[in-house]
Amino acid sequence: MLLVVDVGNTHTVLGIYEQTELMHHFRVQSVRGRTEDEFLVFLTSLLNIAGLETEDIDASIIGSVVPALTEPIVRALRRAFGHAAVVVGPGIKTGMPILYENPRDVGADRIVNAIAAYERVKGGLIVVDFGTGTTFDCVSSRGEYVGGAIAPGISLSAEALFARAARLPKTEIAKPQHAIGRNTIHAMQSGLVYGYVALVDGMVQRLRTEMDYPVTVLATGGEASLIASESTTIDSVDEHLTLDGLRILFDRQR
Repeated sequence: MLLVVDVGNTHTVLGIYEQTELMHHFRVQSVRGRTEDEFLVFLTSLLNIAGLETEDIDASIIGSVVPALTEPIVRALRRAFGHAAVVVGPGIKTGMPILYENPRDVGADRIVNAIAAYERVKGGLIVVDFGTGTTFDCVSSRGEYVGGAIAPGISLSAEALFARAARLPKTEIAKPQHAIGRNTIHAMQSGLVYGYVALVDGMVQRLRTEMDYPVTVLATGGEASLIASESTTIDSVDEHLTLDGLRILFDRQR
Protein backbone atom coordinates (compact mmCIF):
# COMPACT_ATOMS: atom_id res chain seq x y z
CA MET A 1 0.00 0.00 0.00
CA LEU A 2 1.04 3.59 -0.63
CA LEU A 3 0.77 6.31 2.02
CA VAL A 4 0.42 9.87 0.69
CA VAL A 5 0.80 12.88 2.98
CA ASP A 6 -0.33 16.40 2.06
CA VAL A 7 0.99 18.90 4.62
CA GLY A 8 -0.80 22.24 4.45
CA ASN A 9 -0.62 25.32 6.64
CA THR A 10 -3.90 24.52 8.42
CA HIS A 11 -4.47 20.79 7.88
CA THR A 12 -2.47 17.69 7.06
CA VAL A 13 -4.33 15.13 4.96
CA LEU A 14 -3.20 11.52 4.71
CA GLY A 15 -4.40 8.89 2.27
CA ILE A 16 -3.73 5.16 1.94
CA TYR A 17 -3.94 3.70 -1.56
CA GLU A 18 -4.22 0.13 -2.79
CA GLN A 19 -3.11 0.54 -6.41
CA THR A 20 -5.29 3.43 -7.64
CA GLU A 21 -8.05 3.08 -5.03
CA LEU A 22 -8.13 5.38 -2.01
CA MET A 23 -8.84 3.00 0.87
CA HIS A 24 -8.57 5.37 3.86
CA HIS A 25 -8.08 9.09 4.39
CA PHE A 26 -7.61 11.30 7.44
CA ARG A 27 -7.58 15.08 8.01
CA VAL A 28 -5.82 16.51 11.06
CA GLN A 29 -4.46 19.86 12.16
CA SER A 30 -0.96 20.90 11.08
CA VAL A 31 0.71 21.61 14.42
CA ARG A 32 4.06 23.37 14.14
CA GLY A 33 6.50 22.14 16.75
CA ARG A 34 5.22 18.56 16.74
CA THR A 35 8.25 16.28 17.14
CA GLU A 36 9.38 13.23 15.20
CA ASP A 37 8.32 10.97 18.08
CA GLU A 38 4.88 12.59 18.19
CA PHE A 39 4.44 12.06 14.46
CA LEU A 40 5.48 8.42 14.88
CA VAL A 41 2.81 7.82 17.54
CA PHE A 42 0.33 9.75 15.44
CA LEU A 43 1.01 7.66 12.30
CA THR A 44 0.75 4.30 14.04
CA SER A 45 -2.48 5.39 15.75
CA LEU A 46 -4.07 6.29 12.40
CA LEU A 47 -3.00 2.94 10.95
CA ASN A 48 -4.63 1.17 13.89
CA ILE A 49 -7.85 3.08 13.25
CA ALA A 50 -7.73 1.83 9.65
CA GLY A 51 -7.08 -1.73 10.84
CA LEU A 52 -3.59 -1.78 9.33
CA GLU A 53 -0.04 -2.49 10.51
CA THR A 54 3.14 -0.62 9.61
CA GLU A 55 4.18 -3.63 7.51
CA ASP A 56 1.18 -2.99 5.22
CA ILE A 57 2.71 0.29 3.95
CA ASP A 58 5.20 -0.39 1.15
CA ALA A 59 6.00 3.20 0.15
CA SER A 60 5.16 6.81 0.94
CA ILE A 61 5.25 10.26 -0.61
CA ILE A 62 4.94 13.65 1.05
CA GLY A 63 4.03 17.04 -0.37
CA SER A 64 4.53 19.86 2.12
CA VAL A 65 4.21 23.65 2.11
CA VAL A 66 5.35 23.85 5.75
CA PRO A 67 9.16 23.38 5.83
CA ALA A 68 9.24 23.15 9.64
CA LEU A 69 7.06 20.03 9.51
CA THR A 70 8.61 18.30 6.52
CA GLU A 71 11.74 16.83 8.09
CA PRO A 72 10.12 15.52 11.30
CA ILE A 73 7.46 13.75 9.22
CA VAL A 74 10.06 12.32 6.83
CA ARG A 75 12.07 10.92 9.75
CA ALA A 76 8.92 9.51 11.38
CA LEU A 77 7.94 7.79 8.12
CA ARG A 78 11.38 6.18 7.89
CA ARG A 79 11.17 4.90 11.46
CA ALA A 80 7.62 3.64 11.04
CA PHE A 81 7.97 1.91 7.67
CA GLY A 82 11.70 1.39 7.16
CA HIS A 83 11.91 3.27 3.85
CA ALA A 84 12.73 6.77 2.65
CA ALA A 85 9.66 8.72 1.61
CA VAL A 86 9.60 10.51 -1.73
CA VAL A 87 9.45 14.26 -1.05
CA VAL A 88 7.87 16.54 -3.66
CA GLY A 89 10.37 19.26 -4.47
CA PRO A 90 13.02 20.45 -6.94
CA GLY A 91 14.41 17.63 -9.04
CA ILE A 92 11.38 15.36 -8.80
CA LYS A 93 9.99 14.02 -12.08
CA THR A 94 6.63 15.69 -12.61
CA GLY A 95 6.01 14.96 -16.29
CA MET A 96 4.65 18.51 -16.54
CA PRO A 97 6.63 21.49 -17.89
CA ILE A 98 6.63 24.32 -15.31
CA LEU A 99 6.54 27.69 -17.09
CA TYR A 100 6.90 29.76 -13.90
CA GLU A 101 9.75 32.30 -13.93
CA ASN A 102 11.34 30.28 -11.12
CA PRO A 103 9.84 26.76 -11.00
CA ARG A 104 11.23 26.27 -7.47
CA ASP A 105 8.84 28.96 -6.21
CA VAL A 106 5.72 26.92 -7.02
CA GLY A 107 4.26 25.21 -3.95
CA ALA A 108 4.19 21.42 -3.94
CA ASP A 109 0.41 21.39 -3.52
CA ARG A 110 -0.10 23.54 -6.63
CA ILE A 111 1.98 21.25 -8.85
CA VAL A 112 0.36 18.12 -7.43
CA ASN A 113 -3.13 19.52 -8.03
CA ALA A 114 -2.25 20.51 -11.59
CA ILE A 115 -0.91 17.03 -12.35
CA ALA A 116 -3.99 15.27 -10.96
CA ALA A 117 -6.39 17.61 -12.76
CA TYR A 118 -4.65 17.32 -16.13
CA GLU A 119 -4.59 13.53 -15.81
CA ARG A 120 -8.37 13.71 -15.58
CA VAL A 121 -9.22 16.48 -18.05
CA LYS A 122 -6.43 16.14 -20.65
CA GLY A 123 -7.08 19.73 -21.68
CA GLY A 124 -6.87 23.32 -20.54
CA LEU A 125 -7.91 23.78 -16.94
CA ILE A 126 -7.95 25.92 -13.83
CA VAL A 127 -7.69 24.33 -10.39
CA VAL A 128 -9.13 26.31 -7.48
CA ASP A 129 -7.83 25.01 -4.14
CA PHE A 130 -9.58 26.37 -1.05
CA GLY A 131 -7.07 26.25 1.79
CA THR A 132 -5.40 28.73 4.11
CA GLY A 133 -4.83 30.64 0.90
CA THR A 134 -7.00 30.05 -2.16
CA THR A 135 -4.87 29.20 -5.18
CA PHE A 136 -5.84 29.38 -8.83
CA ASP A 137 -3.56 27.22 -10.98
CA CYS A 138 -3.67 27.27 -14.77
CA VAL A 139 -2.65 24.43 -17.07
CA SER A 140 -2.47 24.76 -20.84
CA SER A 141 -4.15 22.41 -23.30
CA ARG A 142 -0.66 20.93 -23.88
CA GLY A 143 -0.29 20.02 -20.21
CA GLU A 144 2.02 22.89 -19.19
CA TYR A 145 1.77 24.58 -15.81
CA VAL A 146 1.56 28.23 -16.84
CA GLY A 147 1.02 30.01 -13.49
CA GLY A 148 -1.95 31.35 -11.58
CA ALA A 149 -3.01 33.49 -8.65
CA ILE A 150 -3.12 33.36 -4.84
CA ALA A 151 -5.76 35.00 -2.62
CA PRO A 152 -6.41 34.88 1.14
CA GLY A 153 -8.56 31.88 2.02
CA ILE A 154 -12.13 32.39 3.18
CA SER A 155 -11.37 31.19 6.74
CA LEU A 156 -8.32 33.43 6.94
CA SER A 157 -10.37 36.38 5.71
CA ALA A 158 -13.04 35.64 8.30
CA GLU A 159 -10.51 35.41 11.13
CA ALA A 160 -9.01 38.76 10.12
CA LEU A 161 -12.49 40.31 10.16
CA PHE A 162 -13.30 38.89 13.59
CA ALA A 163 -9.95 40.00 15.00
CA ARG A 164 -9.93 43.55 13.67
CA ALA A 165 -13.61 44.55 13.95
CA ALA A 166 -14.39 44.89 17.65
CA ARG A 167 -18.18 44.92 17.33
CA LEU A 168 -18.48 42.00 14.91
CA PRO A 169 -18.98 38.61 16.60
CA LYS A 170 -17.23 35.45 15.51
CA THR A 171 -19.66 33.44 13.42
CA GLU A 172 -19.87 30.24 11.43
CA ILE A 173 -19.02 30.43 7.75
CA ALA A 174 -22.33 29.27 6.29
CA LYS A 175 -24.55 30.23 3.38
CA PRO A 176 -27.43 32.53 4.43
CA GLN A 177 -30.80 32.37 2.70
CA HIS A 178 -30.50 35.87 1.25
CA ALA A 179 -27.69 38.16 0.15
CA ILE A 180 -29.37 41.04 2.00
CA GLY A 181 -28.71 40.22 5.65
CA ARG A 182 -31.28 41.51 8.14
CA ASN A 183 -29.07 40.93 11.17
CA THR A 184 -25.34 41.19 11.77
CA ILE A 185 -24.68 37.42 11.62
CA HIS A 186 -26.48 36.99 8.30
CA ALA A 187 -24.86 40.13 6.91
CA MET A 188 -21.41 38.76 7.76
CA GLN A 189 -22.23 35.34 6.32
CA SER A 190 -23.48 36.98 3.14
CA GLY A 191 -20.31 39.00 2.75
CA LEU A 192 -18.06 36.03 3.47
CA VAL A 193 -19.82 33.44 1.31
CA TYR A 194 -21.40 35.40 -1.55
CA GLY A 195 -18.53 37.87 -1.54
CA TYR A 196 -16.06 35.01 -1.84
CA VAL A 197 -18.11 33.40 -4.62
CA ALA A 198 -17.85 36.70 -6.50
CA LEU A 199 -14.08 36.73 -5.93
CA VAL A 200 -13.71 33.19 -7.29
CA ASP A 201 -15.96 33.70 -10.32
CA GLY A 202 -14.37 37.04 -11.13
CA MET A 203 -10.86 35.61 -10.86
CA VAL A 204 -11.70 32.58 -13.00
CA GLN A 205 -13.29 34.77 -15.69
CA ARG A 206 -10.22 37.02 -15.75
CA LEU A 207 -7.87 34.04 -16.03
CA ARG A 208 -9.99 32.60 -18.84
CA THR A 209 -9.54 35.77 -20.90
CA GLU A 210 -5.78 35.12 -20.90
CA MET A 211 -6.13 31.45 -21.91
CA ASP A 212 -7.00 31.14 -25.61
CA TYR A 213 -8.42 27.61 -25.38
CA PRO A 214 -11.37 25.89 -23.67
CA VAL A 215 -10.91 25.60 -19.92
CA THR A 216 -12.39 23.22 -17.33
CA VAL A 217 -12.52 24.47 -13.74
CA LEU A 218 -11.99 21.97 -10.90
CA ALA A 219 -12.20 22.82 -7.20
CA THR A 220 -10.74 21.12 -4.15
CA GLY A 221 -10.02 21.95 -0.51
CA GLY A 222 -11.99 22.57 2.66
CA GLU A 223 -14.59 25.09 1.45
CA ALA A 224 -14.79 23.86 -2.15
CA SER A 225 -18.29 22.40 -1.89
CA LEU A 226 -19.69 25.46 -0.11
CA ILE A 227 -18.40 27.92 -2.72
CA ALA A 228 -19.00 25.65 -5.73
CA SER A 229 -22.68 25.34 -4.83
CA GLU A 230 -23.12 29.05 -5.65
CA SER A 231 -20.39 29.48 -8.27
CA THR A 232 -21.16 29.89 -11.97
CA THR A 233 -17.63 28.98 -13.10
CA ILE A 234 -16.67 25.84 -11.13
CA ASP A 235 -17.45 22.69 -13.13
CA SER A 236 -16.80 20.03 -10.50
CA VAL A 237 -15.40 19.40 -7.02
CA ASP A 238 -12.90 16.70 -6.02
CA GLU A 239 -11.98 16.73 -2.34
CA HIS A 240 -9.24 14.14 -2.91
CA LEU A 241 -7.57 15.81 -5.89
CA THR A 242 -4.30 16.51 -4.04
CA LEU A 243 -4.09 12.96 -2.70
CA ASP A 244 -4.61 11.57 -6.20
CA GLY A 245 -1.92 13.91 -7.51
CA LEU A 246 0.56 12.59 -4.96
CA ARG A 247 -0.26 9.02 -5.98
CA ILE A 248 0.23 9.84 -9.68
CA LEU A 249 3.48 11.65 -8.93
CA PHE A 250 4.78 8.67 -6.96
CA ASP A 251 4.04 6.35 -9.87
CA ARG A 252 5.96 8.65 -12.21
CA GLN A 253 9.09 8.32 -10.07
CA ARG A 254 9.09 4.60 -10.73
